[in-house]
Order: sequence, then C-alpha cells, then structure tokens
Amino acid sequence: MSSKNQLDLERYVPALLNFLSNKLSAGASQCYRENFGVGIVEWRVLSMLAVENHIPAQRICQVIGLDKAAVSRSLVQLEKEGCISSEVDARDARRYTVSLTPSGRALHDRVFVVAKAREQRLLADFSPEEVDILIDLLNRMHARLDEVNAFRPIASQDGIAKPQKRS
Repeated sequence: MSSKNQLDLERYVPALLNFLSNKLSAGASQCYRENFGVGIVEWRVLSMLAVENHIPAQRICQVIGLDKAAVSRSLVQLEKEGCISSEVDARDARRYTVSLTPSGRALHDRVFVVAKAREQRLLADFSPEEVDILIDLLNRMHARLDEVNAFRPIASQDGIAKPQKRS
C-alpha cells in the first residue's frame, strides 16, 4: 500500500477528534468515579437533565449521541441512587420522563465544578478568541453530522468505491 493510501493520523480530523474524545472520556470517567461514584455516562445524563429536566430518555440519547442501552443502564443506576426520578409521560402513557431529584442536582453541581476545571486545563494554551473559534468550528462540524453519516460511496467499474459527488 502506498503512503498516499494511508491515513496521516496526525492530520485526519475524525481520528484526532476520536482520540481526544476517548482519552478525555476515560480520564473523566476515572476522576468522577473516584470522587463522586459516577462514570462519564452518568455525568452526561446528569448534565443533560440539568439543562433539560423532565424529558424522555430518548431525548437524552438524541442530544448526547449515546445508545439507548447505555442511557438506560445509567438511568437505572441514577434512580437507584436517588439522583433521578421517573414518571409516566403525561402526553404519552407508553413513555416515561426523567428528572433530577434534589440530591441529583447536588451531585451535578459538585461534578460540574470539576468538569469546568478539567475544561479550563484543556483549553489553557488557547486565548479567549481561539476558544471562540474552536467552539464555532466544532459547532459547524456538528451541524454537518447528518450529511456525513448519510454518505454512502458508490461502486465504480473497477470495484473500488468512489465517493459520491456533492450536488
């Protein structure tokens, strides 16, 4: 295989984002488990409920991008620990909505301080303007995810998949 057919992992944006995300998540999960008894998935659920309370689990999956099984396991654990409560959705009796309890809010607030300190350390080498640019770039990439995930290559005559041209 020639070098032009190999990814440059130091310049391939999906890999860089993935490596960064995996390492941040693993570090956060270890930190939060050691200090607060919750992992990264539970923290993401708590932080989502702090932003939008009294929502169905499906909404958490939709916003955070986690699979239903991981969210479901976290919700069971958080409810067992008294951090969330669930009730039948008033608009659809087949669904439940979940909400933070006062102890869940208190846990969120304690983890939030550590999460913001970790973010501050991550961004320490950037100026405020660079942070704004980074956030803008990340939001613009996020806005393209549906198009990226819908992409499917088409097969060529020589059997090698070629990307479809953008219209």
